Amino acid sequence: MSQFGMSGSAPSEYTIDQLAATARVPSRTIRFYQARRALPAPEIRGRVAWYGPAHLERLQLIAQLQDRGLRIAAIVDLLASIDRGEIDLAEWLGVERQVQASWSDDAPRTLTTAELHELAGTRRPGLLADLVRSGLVERRGDVLLLRSPGLLAVAMKLEAAGMGLEVAAAAAAVVRKHMAKMAGALVDDIVQHVAAGTVAAPDLEALLRTVRGAGIEAVRILFGHEMERAMRRLVASGKLAALPARVARKAKRRA
Repeated sequence: MSQFGMSGSAPSEYTIDQLAATARVPSRTIRFYQARRALPAPEIRGRVAWYGPAHLERLQLIAQLQDRGLRIAAIVDLLASIDRGEIDLAEWLGVERQVQASWSDDAPRTLTTAELHELAGTRRPGLLADLVRSGLVERRGDVLLLRSPGLLAVAMKLEAAGMGLEVAAAAAAVVRKHMAKMAGALVDDIVQHVAAGTVAAPDLEALLRTVRGAGIEAVRILFGHEMERAMRRLVASGKLAALPARVARKAKRRA
């Protein structure tokens, strides 16, 4: 029995209404799962369909998988592989745990205005409006939703250096756009190699754990290399020569 099994004594048979009440799942949902072959057919005796503990356990498993974000089509495929003995549930859960694990340790959080100012390290007038406009902060009733504490820290460093929050947000959007494309391509490439058997990793969970740490470090290094090349091209183009004078004139007008 899997970790999603029952504990304690329980009936050995259920009608569909009894199963629905015990599992807290509507009867029509049970019939839907049967139609999709996610749930085994009941035993028919006379005119009554009888379900057993295995059906209840399967319903609990389906609910757990849905909580993990799987759609019903993916659940059906996974359960079929488990039933055929192709996938071990405990092993799959370990792999899924690594796939869902955070790569950035930068979770959104809710704050009061005072807490936001403290985190930002400044109480300058207009800060909150600028953060909302840039998309870093969203008003949620009486509290504020800070989408990324890490990006807030970066944005405040850039503002202190003279780059406005809107400019910093636009730069972040450029990075995010290309990072999203890169991450999608990288995931597709890893999946293809694993499916083709070209990745000799007996422990997929350990492999994903290593990929997470190595991937973040590789992105830092590769981005650094590409920024060095981009800056050298800037110098070679001659555009850099005029920038200090423009910055100085703008700073003088603001003074």
